[in-house]
Amino acid sequence: MMPDMDGPTTFQQLQVNPATRHIPVILLTARGRAASRLLTELPVTKPFNPYTLADQVAAALSSSV
Repeated sequence: MMPDMDGPTTFQQLQVNPATRHIPVILLTARGRAASRLLTELPVTKPFNPYTLADQVAAALSSSV
């Protein structure tokens, strides 16, 4: 768990900052929530397969560039 902000709040803060707005973000939250699912187009849900997660993240990053 993050001490001051959760992942979705951190993402929102990154989006409002012009210096960080363009950075691709993938959140893997400690708790699966519908709200955090809405922040991404990455088709990974919990429980995820740890053997395929790296490939899914790499594919998402390459498609976001």
